[in-house]
Amino acid sequence: MTTTTTGPPPTEVAVPPRRNKTSREAARLAALLLSPTAIVLGLVVLYPVLAALYRSLFQAGGVDPETGFVVEGDTFVGLDNYTAIFEGEIADRFWNAFWNTTFFTVVSVAIEIVLGVAMALVMHHAFHGRGVVRASILVPWAIPTAVSALLWRWMFSADGIVNATLNQEILWTTEGFHAKLAVIISDTWKTAPFIGLLVLAGLQLIPRDMYEAAKVDGANALRQFLSITLPLVRPVLLVAVLFRILDVLRMFDLPYVLIGGDKRSVQTLSILAFREANELRYGPAAAYATLLFIYVAVVAYMFVKLLGADLLGEVQRSTRLSRRGQRRLAREARP
Repeated sequence: MTTTTTGPPPTEVAVPPRRNKTSREAARLAALLLSPTAIVLGLVVLYPVLAALYRSLFQAGGVDPETGFVVEGDTFVGLDNYTAIFEGEIADRFWNAFWNTTFFTVVSVAIEIVLGVAMALVMHHAFHGRGVVRASILVPWAIPTAVSALLWRWMFSADGIVNATLNQEILWTTEGFHAKLAVIISDTWKTAPFIGLLVLAGLQLIPRDMYEAAKVDGANALRQFLSITLPLVRPVLLVAVLFRILDVLRMFDLPYVLIGGDKRSVQTLSILAFREANELRYGPAAAYATLLFIYVAVVAYMFVKLLGADLLGEVQRSTRLSRRGQRRLAREARP
């Protein structure tokens, strides 16, 4: 006869909940702290966008061209305001403003990147009078855009400083490519220091030990710029370029004050929306504003998706690279 011994019953292992009390409290506290920001963003961003989209579906009252009767109040027209933008003469004005906006964005930002990086490199080096140079470079960025446009309008006048310097008489504020050139020059003069300021902040974070190690390896100034400076300031530069792209796509005050809102050479989407609203055609104006919002959103998304999707990761890699360079110098300095 065999006897079987039974041991103590197996103990049940308690499975901890996925979110314990501490994590729930932390999430609740985070939501509470973020709620004021979310409310403000909803009031200043979400509500105007939804209001413009709603307004673009209506047409203001007036004389009905088909019946000749006066229509009071707003009339729901659906997508008619959008379809009208792409028909006939209105379509010609829209595409002209669209290409002007795109042209100003591409050309101005490209020039500002080159000049801004150059300004940052100049301001970063130590030399006598560096503070005065930094202040003089940043002054144009501090001037309001309307004041800057008036200043350049006086300089681009028929008897202004620009024509006197070129020894030619060019009517800068009339129709033609020279009007576009005047806007690009004015915009570059004002906003290139903005990119320079952000790039300068990135240059301050690069340890000098990395440049010393590059010199030991025999790298010249150009190789140091391409292999050290440019990769390490790339996250900051991408942020600056993104800000400038979004700003130029919404350009209004500079060409409007400098050249005028009725010049086809410098008309932008913002100017078209303003002109429609100024003539009390709020429905088409809201349609222009909505299309501009979609254009800006698509460009921003594509920019972040293609060029800046891993900005935080690049900053972390740049930091690790800097620390690796410092450790390498420390090993080389050991006897």
